[in-house]
Amino acid sequence: MENSSAIERLKRFTPLVWVMLVGNFFVRASYYMVWPFLAVILYENYGLSATEVGLLLTVSATFAVFLGFYTGNLADRFGRTKMLYTAVFVGVISFSLLAVAESLWLFATSVFLACLPRTLWDAPSKALLTEELADAKDRELALHLLYFLVNVGAALGPLYGLWAGLNGEQFSFIYTGISYIGLLLALFYFRPKLSEAQTFALQSTAQSVPKFAKWLGILRKDKVFLIVLIATTLVYLVYAQCDSSLVQYLTRAEVPDLAWLISSLIIANSSVIIVCQFPLLHLMRNWRIENRLYAGGVILIISQVMMALNDVQNIWGWIAAMMVLSLSEAIMFTNINVYIDRLAPDNLKASYFGAAGLCSLGYALAPILGGLILDFYSGMMLFIIMTLVSITALGFYRIAELKPKTTAEAI
Repeated sequence: MENSSAIERLKRFTPLVWVMLVGNFFVRASYYMVWPFLAVILYENYGLSATEVGLLLTVSATFAVFLGFYTGNLADRFGRTKMLYTAVFVGVISFSLLAVAESLWLFATSVFLACLPRTLWDAPSKALLTEELADAKDRELALHLLYFLVNVGAALGPLYGLWAGLNGEQFSFIYTGISYIGLLLALFYFRPKLSEAQTFALQSTAQSVPKFAKWLGILRKDKVFLIVLIATTLVYLVYAQCDSSLVQYLTRAEVPDLAWLISSLIIANSSVIIVCQFPLLHLMRNWRIENRLYAGGVILIISQVMMALNDVQNIWGWIAAMMVLSLSEAIMFTNINVYIDRLAPDNLKASYFGAAGLCSLGYALAPILGGLILDFYSGMMLFIIMTLVSITALGFYRIAELKPKTTAEAI
């Protein structure tokens, strides 16, 4: 993508698109500014064990994933902005309660609620963003920029939290609540102002959206999309091993300077994505979306082979493998969103993005599957298996490409 072309595309972004983009950045930054300290607060203030903390977070996150599947359909039926208002309102309430809760049951309930806004926001915000931009290349740039800003927010949030001296103080959750209030005001001010004809057209489109039970029937018939979901779930399962199982493996192996290594891996991951994402977009601007996914998948396989063969004590080998993995992530994650956008009919964008949220089960299952492999086999075997899983995922993407497409509109 030429610079002049990119600038012209950015000029076509509507104010509401910028609210989606910048809002995601501030919410994610404020979220990560305080969320990493949650386990500390649950342990020090409420005396929960590691298992109890893990159970609370796992149940909350899993419920949020399945809720997103349902609310995506609701957003298509009753309006994307209504669901966004709901997400922001729940965010204000939940994080404000986290800041002031004094009893365990209220704090645990607030943790459960705090997992919901991201899920409620994700599918309708992506659908609304693509709806605001008529040109497919404009939508692609917006989705790339969304992923870029989310990563910058996730990287800067914890650093700002430490710089500001929050250090896990429970009241610091109020900053995330305030960021949601700001997002609510921006969303209300820049909400779509439609004419009567546009309102009627949107109402007609919403009436054509099937209810959830019928939507499940449509989804079952969309074999291409289901195959893409399976492939993406497997991809997420592989990526997630570096968030959980790799750390366990390095800890058990008593790697020297473990804290420094883990910090270096996180920095390497964020830095490669931030630096390489847009140059890669430029390089692959004329590639078919399937070819981009294949390229990212091959690089993912290489990273897993590097991890399988790396000596556990070789710190720089781990950093190099993480950089290769991050290069794959920079290619695949946004292009998966672009692929889903192209597969989804216009009247079911949020439903499809909501269904795609089920792929996050790959992240949810990764710790327990990785832990079992480490307990019964070894770290090398973990990454050999993840190499095979990566190859399988590429196979599913290939099957999806070759299979005739039956869209929801045609069913």
